[in-house]
Amino acid sequence: MQVSSVNNVKIYNLSHGKSLPEWLSDQKKRALQKKDVDIQRRIELIQDFEMPTVCTSIKVSRDGQYILAAGTYKPRVRCYDTYHLSLKFERCLDSDVVAFDILSDDYSKLVFLHIDRYVEFHSQHGHYYKTRIPKFGRDFSYHYPSCDLYFVGASSEIFRLNLEQGRFLNSLKTDAAEINVCDINPVHHLFAAGTLEGRVDCWDPRVRSRVGVLDCALSSITDGTEVNGLPSVSALKFNGSLGMAVGTSTGQILIFDLRSSRPLLVKDHYYGLPIKALHFHDPLDLVLSTDSKIIKMWNRDNGKVFSSIEPQANINDVCLYPASGMLFTANEDPKMNTFYIPALGPAPRWCSFLDNLTEELEENPESTIYDDYKFVTCKDLENLGLTHLIGSALLRAYMHGFFMDIRLYHKVKTMANPFAYEEYRKDRIRQKIDESSAHRVLLKKLPKVNKELAIKLMDERDNELRTKKKKNKASANLLTDDRFKVMFENPDYQVDDQSEEFRLLNPIVSKVGEQRRKKLRQLIQQVEKEQQDEEEEEVEGRASSEEESSDDDDKSWVKEVREQRRLIRVEENERRFNERKERRQQDRNTSLQSSDPARNPQQETQNQPRFYQLKAGEEFRSFSDVNRKQKMQKTSLEERLKREERSGMLNLSDTAVGSKQLTFTLKKTEKQRFQQQAEREHHEERRKIRRSAGHLHSNRGGRGRGRGRGRRPF
Repeated sequence: MQVSSVNNVKIYNLSHGKSLPEWLSDQKKRALQKKDVDIQRRIELIQDFEMPTVCTSIKVSRDGQYILAAGTYKPRVRCYDTYHLSLKFERCLDSDVVAFDILSDDYSKLVFLHIDRYVEFHSQHGHYYKTRIPKFGRDFSYHYPSCDLYFVGASSEIFRLNLEQGRFLNSLKTDAAEINVCDINPVHHLFAAGTLEGRVDCWDPRVRSRVGVLDCALSSITDGTEVNGLPSVSALKFNGSLGMAVGTSTGQILIFDLRSSRPLLVKDHYYGLPIKALHFHDPLDLVLSTDSKIIKMWNRDNGKVFSSIEPQANINDVCLYPASGMLFTANEDPKMNTFYIPALGPAPRWCSFLDNLTEELEENPESTIYDDYKFVTCKDLENLGLTHLIGSALLRAYMHGFFMDIRLYHKVKTMANPFAYEEYRKDRIRQKIDESSAHRVLLKKLPKVNKELAIKLMDERDNELRTKKKKNKASANLLTDDRFKVMFENPDYQVDDQSEEFRLLNPIVSKVGEQRRKKLRQLIQQVEKEQQDEEEEEVEGRASSEEESSDDDDKSWVKEVREQRRLIRVEENERRFNERKERRQQDRNTSLQSSDPARNPQQETQNQPRFYQLKAGEEFRSFSDVNRKQKMQKTSLEERLKREERSGMLNLSDTAVGSKQLTFTLKKTEKQRFQQQAEREHHEERRKIRRSAGHLHSNRGGRGRGRGRGRRPF
């Protein structure tokens, strides 16, 4: 048993402790109970109160004698008899249970809604009947006056199954896309359904019409509420004739009076998890709201927290035993937890011994053995001068040290170090100084690579320290960051200040470059001097007048960028001009050869004429060739082709890489080629079928009046 106190409310976890395996013999179980202290202290309230893997839902019969739980794996339902504190029966099912309800006072009439749309009825002896609903179900409620089962799920309709007639009735149609939960008021039998859109539709079963709609999604959002997505209704519970609690998928609980469309109170769990179950505790006017992490108990009038329970495993369902302070939880764990809270009510009749047990625990509280003791090591004893107490009753050996009385420790500490407060004050001052100087980077040696960049980062750091601004905190720590260490060690990362990108992105560098070079030389000299003297000094300086004028230079960065762009364009034009000039010279040397190949051109004088030989296919280009080219460019492609055919010469284009000839061929599409092939085949077929009509000539005359046509010879 585990005892915890939340908000001065004692909570007893009766399921805490080790559980013995079922396959152990009785003799081994008794032996373990004698040896293991945890097993001796545990309370097994109900024998085998657990599931093989997970428990999904749990309920108590109306007579309070039976506790039924559904779980997996394999899908099953277990019934526990509280009078015998043991398992009564276990029934395996075909599929997992989404929800179930007890229609009778005991376990004789059960209804199970399965995950595969089946509805299964069980009687006292076992399985009785099985049917199927049209859509996947999520919840159902039983209307006792008319014996109708109302099923809601992944549909806009509410399906009705009458158990007296044994047939489905006309369904109720809603405006919602899907319906998550439903409930029936135990007093006036009003049926309420919580939708996916965050609304609660209320229906009167007598006239089968909707009588009201509550918009819970809009009402759940208050000041300071943060939700992710549209809040849908995930839990619903009536209280009396006028009270109703609504839980949303975003972790809010709304308390409504059915006479008003506005909630009386909105309570937030602050976990952002869907509310799984809601229960009312009328004696103390409390509401028990549950999500997968915690069970909260709070006042329904003002929302003040009464207490809370946070189990180790996630919660699937909660059941409050009627007229008592005991509740059961179905968890994502084989063991089903049992909690007893004396502040909520007395223990049930079948476990009344819990009241006496808890009263004895409250009368004789056990203080922890370590509350009044201080753990000290051997080194601590040497500092305090208490090594002579080792082995005495004042020190109790434990692990690698000793336990001593806390009062003795404080008294000896004060006597051994009377100036402890002064030392504490000096330590705090030293910590403040270290924190203020933690952002300063002291470079004993400048890096081998990107020295100018390092000087720039140091200047920015000094400016931040002077102005007490931390806008570029990342740049100040760049020198000591291991991620950028290679940038100051590897020569491949050297910044090229002559590149186009550097000149455009850093227009101010050209002005302050000389100043940084001077400072770099000064720092190098200072570092060499420190190495010679073998003394460590901190380099601190004040900005010069040239640095103070850097603000004016920063304002003119637009002009600097424009000037750099102009210079880059001029350099680019000059480079292109030189390249074209070189290419022309190379083309002239490669395309034209001397007429006398044996003649050495270096021996020719400028006064002597030069003779050249035209290659085959080349035409002589005179000074008027430019005009002819311009005229040829204005003519169409068809005329140029005709001229070339008439002249029998090729139209060569003199370019930087030589003369070229282009030949164009129109490529037909696949559809055109198929059409031409079909036409050729058709003509060939008609040519073979066609026959001459000369042999059809007859001497018999026709019916017409033609001259001499069709007349018989006499």
